[in-house]
Amino acid sequence: MNPLHRFFIPPDALAPNRVILTGTVVHQLRHVLRLRPGDHIIVLDDSGWEHEVELTEVSRERAEGAVLVRRLVETEPQIQLSLYQSLLKGERFEWALQKGTELGVMEFVPTLAARCVVQHLDLNAHRLERWTRIVQEAAEQARRGRLPRLQSAMLLPEACKRMVRAGPALMLHEGARTSLRQVLHELDRLDRPPLNLSLLVGPEGGFTEQEATLAERYGVRLVGLGPRILRAETAGLVAAAAILYHLGELESPG
Repeated sequence: MNPLHRFFIPPDALAPNRVILTGTVVHQLRHVLRLRPGDHIIVLDDSGWEHEVELTEVSRERAEGAVLVRRLVETEPQIQLSLYQSLLKGERFEWALQKGTELGVMEFVPTLAARCVVQHLDLNAHRLERWTRIVQEAAEQARRGRLPRLQSAMLLPEACKRMVRAGPALMLHEGARTSLRQVLHELDRLDRPPLNLSLLVGPEGGFTEQEATLAERYGVRLVGLGPRILRAETAGLVAAAAILYHLGELESPG
């Protein structure tokens, strides 16, 4: 049996026993997937619960369905991993959003560093809308139960302050004397494992030494990923995967 198609919807579209769908979801149901009354889908309202729905009407403007089952989604990581990804050019930032969502990143914070090609924080509405759509589609494909949060872009000092307030804060840096693996083993020895972990990743060309020094002053730890140099859009995903693997978040269920 093929997995049911999944859709994140506004919470107000969902009643206790029924759902009413409008907009782009209807177009996808009717014209792309060609679903009809009697077909089943999964809808999610970003609460961590999923609802299995039997479609009862699929028209040009709207679709309706009856909620058959409501169950807790068990695919969300226990660790709240925030990826502070420096702004990248072209499709590279979008690729980081997509793959980070698939892995289990809970929050994305676009960050402006010295070597960013983009040198302003005012991201236009079209770009933000596109990023939001990329995150949602990746979350649906990866069977996530919650949508990762996409924060407003911020400058590096502001990002560092926010990171250390939340919990352990790490910056990927080529000159770091401590490896990510060492830091993760240190976290293992804590009496209570952290609920939040923040990861700061540089742009093309990496962080400057001045930025690394600034981050350390705020309490961010510099960590490395070994002798090979990874591209900016790759480094954060490799580190995120390593963190989630170390914490047992990539184990098979059951």
